[in-house]
Amino acid sequence: MNNSLDLHVSAYEGNIQYDFDNEILLNWYPKRVIDSTNNSNSLLELGLGHGYTTNIFSGHFSKHLVLEGSEAVIKNFKIKYPDSQCEIINILFEDFSDDGYYDVIVLGFILEHVDDPLEILKHFRKFLNPNGGKMFVTVPNAEVLNRRLGHIAGILPDILALSENDRNLGHQRYYTVETLREDINKAGYEVKRLEGIYLKPFTTSQVLSLQLDRKIIDALCLVGIEYPELSCGILAEISVK
Repeated sequence: MNNSLDLHVSAYEGNIQYDFDNEILLNWYPKRVIDSTNNSNSLLELGLGHGYTTNIFSGHFSKHLVLEGSEAVIKNFKIKYPDSQCEIINILFEDFSDDGYYDVIVLGFILEHVDDPLEILKHFRKFLNPNGGKMFVTVPNAEVLNRRLGHIAGILPDILALSENDRNLGHQRYYTVETLREDINKAGYEVKRLEGIYLKPFTTSQVLSLQLDRKIIDALCLVGIEYPELSCGILAEISVK
């Protein structure tokens, strides 16, 4: 499957400044999902991205299926994680079909990429186990603390504006707590739990210059749980209404 998704593969190869943020976000939230799904057997994961999350989820579910539209991203993942136990299908999300249900479905930093977030949410509703199935959605937060500060200081005139890094990653939009709730409700779900991923106080370059101890980074992740409106990412646990 050759498509435009392959054009963004360089942003997932670990050679940019923002990999610092990605490493924090993508190693943190899968553990939160696992802690909430201890008795679940099957996982449907949308997107490989950097591979962090798939590698963490691998082995925690008896069935772990990953959907990825870019052959180049799949190739990168298999080189980096040759022992992963997941099954990967090269397919566009909109084209996926399955006769069965999944106990857990994860849309990890997916909705900011796609043309129609509501279509994706509605499409995968039919694959969620009606008997207690859980879906987890994560998105980047436009109103994270460092962007709020930049906006108030006049450095960032439009808090919803995409950066060059966002465009390199194929992002089409930012979310806020309010707009994420709106899309979730419009797609026929209800929010069971909402939490923040990594309370980020300053820009990435500023945080890097501080050379913070890993314990401080972990503390920022723990504090962020209670403050999704100030965190770098938003994690929502949702279920069908």
